[in-house]
Amino acid sequence: MGVSDEFIEYVIDQLSGWGQVSARRMFGGAGLYRDGRMFALIADDAAYLKVDDSNRADFVEAGSAAFRPYPEKGKTAVMSYYEIPADVLENRDLLAQWAQKALDVAKKKK
Repeated sequence: MGVSDEFIEYVIDQLSGWGQVSARRMFGGAGLYRDGRMFALIADDAAYLKVDDSNRADFVEAGSAAFRPYPEKGKTAVMSYYEIPADVLENRDLLAQWAQKALDVAKKKK
């Protein structure tokens, strides 16, 4: 369980053209931050971006699922983060666009 340093470094590297992103370890995973806002999280070697009604449809259309922090315990809690589709994660330009939308969502929340 948890997340590898290599995967965190890969995601940050994929975002390097977009801006300065930092990671903070938490709960066996990591939160990704830009401009002091958490806009993404990494858990179990999967990356997730923050969503609301403004960008959720992009993820749903791509077949992405919401982050569920405790699936093994039978809980149905869903957080406002959706998994980044592999084709988006692998495409730096597209990933930057999706990450910007997630950062915009994070900036709306107080």
